[in-house]
Amino acid sequence: MTSSPPVPEGTTPDPVGPIAADPVRLGTAAGRWVVLATVLASGMAMLDATAVNVALPAIGRDLGSGLAGLQWTLSGYTLALASLILLGGALGDRYGRRRVFLIGVVWFAVTSLGCGLAQSTGQLVAMRVLQGIGGALLTPGSLAIIQSSFPTRDRPRAIGAWSALGGIAGLIGPFLGGFLVDAASWRWVFLVNAPLAVVVVLVAVRHVPESRDPGRTGRFDALGAVWGALALGGVTYALIAAGDGPGRPQVWGSAVVGVLAGMAFVVRERRAREPMLPTEVFADREFTGANLSTFVIYGALGGFSFFLVLELQTVLGYTATAAGAAMIPSIVVLSLLSSRAGALAQRTGARLPMTVGPLVAAAGVLWLTRVGPGSSYWVDVLPGSLVSGVGLSLLVAPLTATVLDAAPDHLVGVASGVNNAVARAANLLAVAALPVAVGLSGDDYADPATFSAGFHTAMGVCAALMAVGGAVAWRTIRSDTLKA
Repeated sequence: MTSSPPVPEGTTPDPVGPIAADPVRLGTAAGRWVVLATVLASGMAMLDATAVNVALPAIGRDLGSGLAGLQWTLSGYTLALASLILLGGALGDRYGRRRVFLIGVVWFAVTSLGCGLAQSTGQLVAMRVLQGIGGALLTPGSLAIIQSSFPTRDRPRAIGAWSALGGIAGLIGPFLGGFLVDAASWRWVFLVNAPLAVVVVLVAVRHVPESRDPGRTGRFDALGAVWGALALGGVTYALIAAGDGPGRPQVWGSAVVGVLAGMAFVVRERRAREPMLPTEVFADREFTGANLSTFVIYGALGGFSFFLVLELQTVLGYTATAAGAAMIPSIVVLSLLSSRAGALAQRTGARLPMTVGPLVAAAGVLWLTRVGPGSSYWVDVLPGSLVSGVGLSLLVAPLTATVLDAAPDHLVGVASGVNNAVARAANLLAVAALPVAVGLSGDDYADPATFSAGFHTAMGVCAALMAVGGAVAWRTIRSDTLKA
């Protein structure tokens, strides 16, 4: 299971949005080059995100990392990405989507090299934070380039091709990551990004047209981004540090900083002339409900993915390759059924699949509480993974569509970015909080008996969160949403 099923990447197609001065057609060579550049870039980020999970035990052994170090290896990247993704989209609109996209690709590649060469946990975490900044620049730019490069009539097919090809990266990411760990080293999970980035840069410089939004002329909400990053960073640090003793001054101090920064962020976004996060989008009950549902469900997914990969390797003795391969069937189910679930939601309305989907996924996660020493993949791992994949496939498409439909037309891109940031923040906080909540810390991830006990509790918590997400959807989403 991936840590995050496909969600809008910071922007979304807008039929009235600005396009490049010389738009390209999808069926031409130029159009194919544009799709290739954006698919490779977003695929590079997705490969990294899915492969790093599988590499965590090897990273811990090689660098002598404790559980907190592994948490920060994931959370450092997600923290920067969640904090800055909205700002990254705004920079592209102002200064040129191709320009900012290319800066993001190069930044991502250079920092990936830094990750691969890191000699300590601290160095790796620092480079992961910087890598997240590159991700925040290239991620929204990928789909924004599709939106702005093609004329309106070609955009749906272009986005469909981008989504389908990008999904392949999510499919092979865990297996490729595991293979690289077993065949060479965990370092190659990061180093492999460099040659991909070279191809993206060469293709984009030559074939991707530049575009920008002439309406973006005001100041950037840099202060809002700072407050948002401090809020997420303070709370994340407090949660991870609490694993080594919740009563320590640095735990409470960072928690206070995070909460105060969060309050400052809300005040700033209410008062800023051009806020990074316009609070008016939350005036719609369905938009707020869909994002709250996103938060708890994607939080459950983040914790689920983090714990399952470690359980397979630490307790069941899987190699990294086998653990990565174990993720593939659920991703296949998600990829194959998501479009059909979207069509079903058009007939039934979004409320039903957004309620039933999380409940089905919760049942699959509960099945995984059977996983322990001596468990069978075919009996204990595969059924739970497939059932959770079916549940998520019911959810993803109507959730995304509901978020976009609930926003005013002029804020549809912002709405997509908000939902993406909410999903990333939920993933971040879950990875930080769940180990503490189930009593794991230090080197517990390497002790099969201790970790397995925590894993079972964590799966129960994740299942409960998914069920809460379904209940939120039932209470806040109208039954006729998305009906034709």
